[in-house]
Amino acid sequence: MLLGQQPYSFTGLKTIGNIFFILDLVLFLMFCACIAYRFIHNRGSLLLSLHHPHESFFFGSFFVSIALIIYCIEQYGVPYCGPWLIKTLEILFWLYAAIVMLVAVFQYHVIFDRRELPVTDAMPAWILPVYPFLILGVLGSTLLKSQPVKSGFPIFIGSIAFQGLGWTIAFFMLTLYFTRLVNSKLPEVPKRPGMYVAVGPAAYTASACVVLGMHAPTHVPEDFLGITSFPVGDLFKAFGFVLAIFLWLVAFWFSAIATVSIVISAKESHFTLNHWAFIFPNVGLTIALIQIADALQSPGIKGVCSAATIILVMLWIWVAILNVKSLFEKKVLWPGMDEDMEGIEEHGPKSGDEEEGECEGVEA
Repeated sequence: MLLGQQPYSFTGLKTIGNIFFILDLVLFLMFCACIAYRFIHNRGSLLLSLHHPHESFFFGSFFVSIALIIYCIEQYGVPYCGPWLIKTLEILFWLYAAIVMLVAVFQYHVIFDRRELPVTDAMPAWILPVYPFLILGVLGSTLLKSQPVKSGFPIFIGSIAFQGLGWTIAFFMLTLYFTRLVNSKLPEVPKRPGMYVAVGPAAYTASACVVLGMHAPTHVPEDFLGITSFPVGDLFKAFGFVLAIFLWLVAFWFSAIATVSIVISAKESHFTLNHWAFIFPNVGLTIALIQIADALQSPGIKGVCSAATIILVMLWIWVAILNVKSLFEKKVLWPGMDEDMEGIEEHGPKSGDEEEGECEGVEA
């Protein structure tokens, strides 16, 4: 996503982006095969995963990955393909929206119905079941680059609605997280990189607002809502930009809070899968700033974005190396070694049958 929209490009950057996109597809298929093996090989582990007080929230990440793949198809595929791909992306957008609506409703229902989660344990990961909607508005905004006006306007309206749902639910969850920070201590040191997840809602909403606003003059009809006294698309454009500026600094504040918390406890930390939160939320923060810089035509802000991109690429390589190293050392993705095994005894099952199933899942 980030490499495909740099303010300052160079020869070969598009090729590097294509390589990462292909790598993304390979990793996605490989991880899907691994998780499918886990659920098939260990009877009952899928149900345990969806009911787990920590692991269940990450079910939404699967759908976020799918949205990002569709996003990159627009970036890297549309320029080389015909109108058929543009129509396919339109269909995928609406199909994806229907699926993630079911996920957001039923996954939160399971969490609310089956678990009692104390506010003192609140983490930004509680946002993840609705996170696909935070990406859906961003996805819709980028699809508007190639969509014709007839199909683009419904995507424009849908993107506003979907982003609104994602932002509103995320805001509720962030309120709980903020309450936890005020009334309780910071998360455990190895989990603190997960604090970056709080950056995403404001960052990706800012990105959606500014890009939807930039496309509004093209996709919003001149007589929208019967208004003919002024161009409504230009009004959307101005309002979207102002809202993006408003939200971007909120995202930056969450990023700064997480950074300070991680730096002061760096000596006590060790690698966990939470370290991947260094990347994705801050990518949204950088993309939003790139789009704001494009709207302002500011060389200075564009330079900051290029520097942030270099840092994020270095962080991605560093986290990937730590991940592989920890895997070979059996410190992550091994029985009893992951944060997804926490909370079983602490929160407790609700029946004897459930307790037996959870014990089997832990052993598996």
